[in-house]
Amino acid sequence: MNIGVVKAYMLKEFKELIRSKMIMMVYVMPTMIIILFGYGIRMEVTHARTLIIDNDRSKISHDLTARFEHSKYFDTTVGWMNEDAAMNRIKAAKTDIVIIIPESFEKRLLHRQPTEIAVFIDGAFPVRAATMENYVKGVVFNAATQLVPQIPRKLITIENRNLFNQAMRDENAIVPGLIGLILLVAPAILSALLIVKEKEEGTIFSFFSSPVKKSEFIIAKLVPALLLHSVNIFILFLWATWLFEVPFRGSFTLYWFASELYVLISLGVGMMVSIITRTQIVAIVLTIIITIIPGFLYSGMLMPISSMSGESKIEAHIYPVMYYNHLVYDTFLIGQGLDSPKNQLYLAILVGYALFITLLGSWLMKKEIR
Repeated sequence: MNIGVVKAYMLKEFKELIRSKMIMMVYVMPTMIIILFGYGIRMEVTHARTLIIDNDRSKISHDLTARFEHSKYFDTTVGWMNEDAAMNRIKAAKTDIVIIIPESFEKRLLHRQPTEIAVFIDGAFPVRAATMENYVKGVVFNAATQLVPQIPRKLITIENRNLFNQAMRDENAIVPGLIGLILLVAPAILSALLIVKEKEEGTIFSFFSSPVKKSEFIIAKLVPALLLHSVNIFILFLWATWLFEVPFRGSFTLYWFASELYVLISLGVGMMVSIITRTQIVAIVLTIIITIIPGFLYSGMLMPISSMSGESKIEAHIYPVMYYNHLVYDTFLIGQGLDSPKNQLYLAILVGYALFITLLGSWLMKKEIR
C-alpha cells in the first residue's frame, strides 16, 4: 500500500468536503435529529382528557374521582350526562376517556357484592389507548385497597420497583436509542455520496486510469468520514448527558469502541450503495430506506426485540443497530460492561459486521467502466 497516495487522496477528500459545505451536514444533522426526536418522542401519556360521570354521588365515588383529579396523567372533568352524549364527546375528539360510576356503587362494595365501572377509551392510537387503560386500572385498583378497608386484602401483595430508569423518564429510554439511529443514518448518507458523486462529475475516470489500488481508494474515501463522525460520538454523548441529563453508568471506553465499529459499519453500508448506484439522488433515497426504517423498527427503542416474533425477530437480528443499541443502553443505564457475556457476544458481532461489510464493499468496487 502506497501511504503517500492514500494521504494525497485523503487531503483531497477533506478539501472537497469543506468546499462543498458537506462538512456542516456531518455535525448539524445529528444534532438536529437528537434534539428534535429527543424532545418530540414521548412514550408517557399525560393530561388525558377524562370525563367522569358519577351516578352514585357517594363518599367512595367522590374519593375515587378525586384521585383522578389529582393525577398528572388525567385532566379530569366531572359531569352528569347520558352515555350517548359521553360517547359523542369521544367521537368529536373532545374527550379521551369516559368513566361511568354506576348507581349503588358504594352500597354494593360495602356489602361485598360485585360491581362494575364502565371505562370507554379512544382507541384510535392503540399504544396510547393501552397506556391510558393501564393508568385507569392502576388508579382504580389502588383506590379499591385503600378506600374500602372492609374488603379483606389478599395474602400476597406485590411491591414493584423500576430498575435502571427509576424516574421512568422518556429521555432515558429514547435518547440512547437515538444515538444508534443517528450513527447509522448520518455516516451512511455521507459515504453514499463519496463515490457516486465522482461518477456524476466524471472524476472517477482519473481513478480508473491511475495505478491506485482499490484498497487505497476505499481507505482514502472512508478514513476522512470516519474521523469526522468520530467527533460526533463525543458530541452526541455530551448532548445526552448534559442537555437531556441521561445518566451514564457504564464504561466510556466500551461506548467509544462500539461506536467506532458501528460508524465503520454505517460507512460501509453507504459505500456499497455508492458503488451500485449512478446518481446522488438515488444513492440518498436508497440509503435512507435501508437505514432509517430498520433504525426505528429494529433498534429496540420503540418496541422491545423480545416482543417480536417470526420474520420480524429474524430481521431485527440481521441489522447491526439492535446489537449496538443494546451496548449503548448498557453503558448509559445499566453499567454491566464486558462482565456481561451478552455484551461480549454483541461486540464480537459488530466486529464481524465491520469486517464483512468492508470486504464486501472492496469486492464490489470494480476498477473499470461499466
